[in-house]
Amino acid sequence: MDLNLNNKSVVITGGSKGIGLATASALAAEGAGVVVGSRTITDGLKALLAEYDVLAIETDLTRPDGPQELVQAAVDRHGGIDVLVNNLGVSEPAPSSTEFTDEQWQRIFDATLFTTVRMVRSALPAMRGRDWASIVNISSANARFPVGMIAPYSAAKAALTNLGKALAEELTPQGIRVNTVSPGPVRTPLWTAPDGFAQHMAEQFGTTPDDFMDRALPESMSMTTGRVAEPHEVAELVAFLASSRAGSITGSDYVIDGGLLKSVP
Repeated sequence: MDLNLNNKSVVITGGSKGIGLATASALAAEGAGVVVGSRTITDGLKALLAEYDVLAIETDLTRPDGPQELVQAAVDRHGGIDVLVNNLGVSEPAPSSTEFTDEQWQRIFDATLFTTVRMVRSALPAMRGRDWASIVNISSANARFPVGMIAPYSAAKAALTNLGKALAEELTPQGIRVNTVSPGPVRTPLWTAPDGFAQHMAEQFGTTPDDFMDRALPESMSMTTGRVAEPHEVAELVAFLASSRAGSITGSDYVIDGGLLKSVP
């Protein structure tokens, strides 16, 4: 299916790895001009830059002026913004929800929620008046499935999901659709890095990180598919929602969790 994204201007936050990098790759493959904001230029992002028309801006988007810097780079390169994908988010585990410090709460909310608030505010002038425009926010199944050891992350994602609904109500009449994608466990560095969640959880389950990701995690969470998602699966959903093919979809929250969540919203 042609998503009609050729020559569209796309901005992605947190695009150096995981879901963000996969989304940048998917949209670039559709012919979009992609601008990625990230603190670091990873090897994966370097490979993408060599293959497609992608611009990487090395910036700290948690700084108040970081979002405007990224938006200006996209405007300078492409003349405006058609698609904004707010993917940036961070999480830090703790033994329980009561053991997070104020600084940790603030740091996680700054990256996971307030960066999106600032990105939307900065990007709106460059998105208004386009043929069609779209915002996709990457939330999490944890917005509905709170876990004590990542309580600030779950709370920030719940707020982000709520924000998406409010933005859709306000911006869709202005020609800017807003949707949310809420992944469950995805095989990304958040889980698989040497000090990631898989390492911590594998110790509790008495197994290896690889076995935890492949077997113990899907089993313990009763995931119907029997496996965690891959980044490209989330990216393909984001690409569809960002495109004009989803022109009648706005204010929606798409859960892609392998059947983890069993309740009806």
